[in-house]
Amino acid sequence: MAQSTPTEPSLRLRVFRQLHPPANEHGLSLVNKCLVVLILLSVLTAVIETEVSVQSSAVQFFWLLEITFSVIFAVEYTARLWVVPENPRFAGRRFGRLRYMFTPAALLDLAALLPPLLSLAGGETFLLRAARLLRILRLARLGRFSTAMQHIGVAIRSRRYELLLSLGVAFGLLLTSSTLLYLAEQEGQPESFGSIPRAMWWSIATLTTVGYGDVYPLTALGKFFAAITAMTGIGLIAMPTGILAAAFSDALQRHSERDEQKP
Repeated sequence: MAQSTPTEPSLRLRVFRQLHPPANEHGLSLVNKCLVVLILLSVLTAVIETEVSVQSSAVQFFWLLEITFSVIFAVEYTARLWVVPENPRFAGRRFGRLRYMFTPAALLDLAALLPPLLSLAGGETFLLRAARLLRILRLARLGRFSTAMQHIGVAIRSRRYELLLSLGVAFGLLLTSSTLLYLAEQEGQPESFGSIPRAMWWSIATLTTVGYGDVYPLTALGKFFAAITAMTGIGLIAMPTGILAAAFSDALQRHSERDEQKP
């Protein structure tokens, strides 16, 4: 009886396995490792370029580096669009590539291509500063190559309603404390507490337990409200921290269970 010959994976599938970390059983592929290095180099270049004495002495060098990085990232972006039908999330769906293009990861990939265009259009203006910011934000692209970052994303999504609730509670406390300090301190310190928006700066610094000390209440009633706000801030910080810690622990446990079930 003749044995069937295993089908050779298509070129698109092989490229997909190189670019999509979960599709590679042996961790990051060589292509993805090179991309990680290139992302780190592009961010390092953007940081060094902000030093005027260095940048002015090698303008063309930095420009050529940026063009090189952008061309490589453009090829990567095009390749990801080509192979995305191999991803079960987008395969067999109408407008699968278009759906992929609006995912956070794809939008970050697209943003990585914009710095040279903004630099050409902006000169020493807001667009140039935006281009430099986008170069730094390329670091966020490393999240797709990190299993830990994927766990964090899963943890946040699984607890999004609890986190939104804690955000609502935080905003309510911020508004309440700002209003109380505005009522207690507006006459004595109109520059710092003359309106509720002005008082919010003090409330933010106090509720987050930062406590810059640049503004503080002087009246007895203001100090009383400030003490309550400070004690409330401890619980405010602990609430989302506890939610995320529990969610991250659950995500790690599910990942461990899946690894144990693998043959």
